[in-house]
Amino acid sequence: MTEKDPYILSLNEIEEIEKLTLRWIFQAVYDFGMEAHEIFLRSPDSVKDIAEDITRELLDRLSGFNVQQRVYGTVDYKKARYVILPDQTVRQALFIDSKAEKENRSATIQMSQTSMWVRQRRSGAQVNEKGFLPEISEYGDKNYLTTTCLIHFSYDDDLLGHHCLHEVTMVAIPNGKLQARYNPTVDDGIWLAGRNAPTLGEDFRVRVGFNRLKAKASWRIQRLTYDEKRQGCIGSWQS
Repeated sequence: MTEKDPYILSLNEIEEIEKLTLRWIFQAVYDFGMEAHEIFLRSPDSVKDIAEDITRELLDRLSGFNVQQRVYGTVDYKKARYVILPDQTVRQALFIDSKAEKENRSATIQMSQTSMWVRQRRSGAQVNEKGFLPEISEYGDKNYLTTTCLIHFSYDDDLLGHHCLHEVTMVAIPNGKLQARYNPTVDDGIWLAGRNAPTLGEDFRVRVGFNRLKAKASWRIQRLTYDEKRQGCIGSWQS
């Protein structure tokens, strides 16, 4: 089987690899089922820690074709992997971060968690900030396609302070090589203003708007809901 250098992948091939990756994440979350709901409900930890623990466990259960190479990044789950395609193999540096919030319309990311430029308007001013991740990561003299995804847990608190998990949103953030397809200008993109205060010297952050990204490519946003009455994790892949 041929191993293809990520530098010569076409844009459509990158899209297909990211779609395949999100399908793997979707299946891992689906197979984990109501366990995620029970962990949120019973764990005394902070919701951030709960989300991180669940993300690591569910992805480790559905193992992929891992490469024995350590990768570095500011996310909860990071792996060097092979993506096995019908006619070729591609090395991938996979970065997955987990979020736990009470809203389900967007997710905040750090610039260290994307290889895209962030082009948008904030308070009338144009913003053009480059993500810190490379489009192609290099480890041990090998090239890896950088792929970033999110697992976003949406929850509420009941009267006793228990965390009730309602929905999980899985997001495939485009690789920076796909910039022209997803965020070509400040007026055409997938980003919302991040929760940072420049006047206080906080690092620049941005939110990926789920509806905006879905409008560009519907498969990049996938959702599963948790039904306590039916004791099931409900949903299906949306192309």
